[in-house]
Amino acid sequence: MLRIRTPSRLHMTLIDMNGEIGRIDGGIGITLDKPYIEITAKKSDTVTVKGDPDLRERMRKACEAFGPGYGVEIDIKKSYWNHIGLGSGTQAALAAGTAVAKLYGLDMSSAEVALKVGRGGLSGVGIGAFDKGGFILDGGHKTSVKKAFLPDSFADGVPPAPLIMSCPFPDWDIVLATLPMKGAHDLYEKDVFARTCPLPLREIERLSHIILMQMLPSIVEKDLEAFGTALNAIQGVGFKKREVDLQPGACEILRVMTEAGAPGAGMSSFGPTVFAVTDRSGPIMSEVKSNCPDCMVMKTRARNSGADIECLP
Repeated sequence: MLRIRTPSRLHMTLIDMNGEIGRIDGGIGITLDKPYIEITAKKSDTVTVKGDPDLRERMRKACEAFGPGYGVEIDIKKSYWNHIGLGSGTQAALAAGTAVAKLYGLDMSSAEVALKVGRGGLSGVGIGAFDKGGFILDGGHKTSVKKAFLPDSFADGVPPAPLIMSCPFPDWDIVLATLPMKGAHDLYEKDVFARTCPLPLREIERLSHIILMQMLPSIVEKDLEAFGTALNAIQGVGFKKREVDLQPGACEILRVMTEAGAPGAGMSSFGPTVFAVTDRSGPIMSEVKSNCPDCMVMKTRARNSGADIECLP
């Protein structure tokens, strides 16, 4: 029997939704220590999944992607909401697929498992979080391989993006605030990509400049103020600006976080989860709860390692 605990992740932005240079997508993100998904798994004659109904079907499909003869029984012990911007879909599929691979002695990397279970066709951040942890930068896809701007669920057969960088993220507090709603997904998400892409090249150049010359050095130098400045700037440029514009409630929480003293605040993926990176989480959490009592608010930190995989008796 196996026990697998996967991290969650913040997806900070997609990078190149223009494609002029011959690549699209690309992304940056932060691996989180919590919330997390935890499962136990053992061999079985059939595929069965018990636990969280939001993730059962996703895990079942991931296991069945291996074909007949790879039965497994999975029990979801711990989970978190799906479609809130924290990557539960990819983590659930990777956890289930990795369980099958490990139980049956298949020599597969996380990227190979992701391709098998149909994940990684948009962003490699979730795979990097599962595999390595820390701050993740992926290199997107060649336009000769991925020929259209498509979300993960519509990019079947597209191999995961290469992992360009995985480095430890500083021990700063991260405050999460999640509105009681879902972010864009399925056909609506596909429509957003179709309506907004390709984006103007000047925005991609501006975003790339912020990431390369401001955000990445601030992580290595542990400069919270510079990181916050970069994070704030990202919310108003490129594909992230289009994502934020779809979530007026999230925009209000970003404002509250910033006015409460957060050096930087952002929205993860299509939201609705927003986050602040800070050294003073208490006042920020209080202000968010006061201004948005329906929000689920929690404090976490980065996780600088990937999934835990343990053999049980």
